[in-house]
Amino acid sequence: MLVRKLVSSCEDGECPTLYATDRGTILVQGETPANHGLELPGHETVVEIPAELIRKAIRDNLIQDACPVVR
Repeated sequence: MLVRKLVSSCEDGECPTLYATDRGTILVQGETPANHGLELPGHETVVEIPAELIRKAIRDNLIQDACPVVR
């Protein structure tokens, strides 16, 4: 899998970040929240990121450019 950084909350790589893959998917780096109360399958996890990171990615067309819709 090839991964490219889209947007991050910082420059050093140790904070919430969105990445695009060559498979047309998005990877999310963030804090693992404790006591979230969700029942998840063993092969899945959740992470917490600032909502502003998603807004910035949308505002700057980073997700659309990284993962174009195929029709």
